[in-house]
Amino acid sequence: MRTAEINRKTAETDVCVRLNLDGGGTHIDTGVGFLNHMLTLFSAHGGFGLEVTCRGDTDVDDHHSVEDVGIALGAAFAEALGEKRGIKRYGSCILPMDETLILTAVDFSGRPHLTFDASMPAAKVGTFDTELVEEFWLGFVRNAGCALHVREISGNNTHHIIEGIFKSAARTIGSAVAEDPALAGRIPSTKGVL
Repeated sequence: MRTAEINRKTAETDVCVRLNLDGGGTHIDTGVGFLNHMLTLFSAHGGFGLEVTCRGDTDVDDHHSVEDVGIALGAAFAEALGEKRGIKRYGSCILPMDETLILTAVDFSGRPHLTFDASMPAAKVGTFDTELVEEFWLGFVRNAGCALHVREISGNNTHHIIEGIFKSAARTIGSAVAEDPALAGRIPSTKGVL
């Protein structure tokens, strides 16, 4: 069963993530409205079953909640994938959203890396600090053990840029973690381990 439950409790946040790589329901309640919206899109466009709750120190700001949800979500992917037997391993997507065009590519190599090349014309979308998008994905890749590249090819509207990133990343990750029947359960590496 390709599922995971991650509980992360710190002095700043209390996060629970339940993930099913093969689909299911979605329930997101992070205490950060814009992040709720992005994770709902991520679940839908990736085809994941995803439940996320977070109680964080949002009276300070949203930083700890956004980062810790990214950490817990990455850890959930790592746990649900296990040895990564039979997965496609790689994925990519070029996704348009109105004037915005986003490219993402991922390799579930076991080697964490993030290249994040996206401008944020506005410092905030509503009350959400847009610099937290990169922090979320840093937390994710460090704990999922993947190399993720995010590139904004074009875009003017900050909401569209961030939404395009989450949708494109969801489709990219969904493709990479999908099972490849041709692999017949083998680890997708000549090393025999990822």
